[in-house]
Amino acid sequence: MNTVEASHKDRQQPQRSGERVQKVLAKAGFGSRRACEKLITEQRVRVDGQIAQLGCRVDMRTSVVEVDGETIVELPARVFYLLNKPVGVVTTVSDTHGRPVVVDFVPAKPRVFPVGRLDMSTGGLLLLTNDGDLAHRLTHPSFGVEKDYLVHVMGCPSPRTLRKLRQGVPLSDGITAPAKVSPVSSSVLRLKIKEGRKRQIRRMCETVGHPVERLIRIRIGPLTDKQLQPGSWRHLTDSEIIALEEAVAL
Repeated sequence: MNTVEASHKDRQQPQRSGERVQKVLAKAGFGSRRACEKLITEQRVRVDGQIAQLGCRVDMRTSVVEVDGETIVELPARVFYLLNKPVGVVTTVSDTHGRPVVVDFVPAKPRVFPVGRLDMSTGGLLLLTNDGDLAHRLTHPSFGVEKDYLVHVMGCPSPRTLRKLRQGVPLSDGITAPAKVSPVSSSVLRLKIKEGRKRQIRRMCETVGHPVERLIRIRIGPLTDKQLQPGSWRHLTDSEIIALEEAVAL
């Protein structure tokens, strides 16, 4: 690129002070950092009328940021909701088939998004927030945040089967990391994993010959609540937020 072309590009994409646009979107509740980067690469974000580029910086005191034509008026304070997701609810913010989604159960404002996923036939604890940085760390495997599940399976797993689950199960996308497994009863297991592959626990149990009949998540890192009923939610306490941040080294 010659000097004239570089100068012209600089005028088209002026350098701004402030925060990166993907971080602004995450704070506004448009999703995790990765989801917000996807919005930008799909050219759905504009800054002061121009299509935003990954990494460009914006000052919300002076810039106008739009997503799909919707202007971000202000950045809300961080919010954290713990939801006991009922079975039959989709872990998304919208659904083209009209099925119930997890954000239907929490306040509409400020905008929040689910951290990680529970498939439609799985219930239990789910975190919803507008904190993109924390969400990214909670779902990234390098931070190793442990999740606990109660797993009702067909049949009675033998000690040998439990050893297979603990050592790692070969799946189509690779061998799983070692899991912590303890029997609750003859056909109910408590299973702890740090990965978050799609339908991972169901696939693991099916591979070892004991398909899942019922699956409930009962803990996310330091978060647990035996009193929270399906379909109910609550705010996290200050101590829970601090514990989450410590769990992901924020």
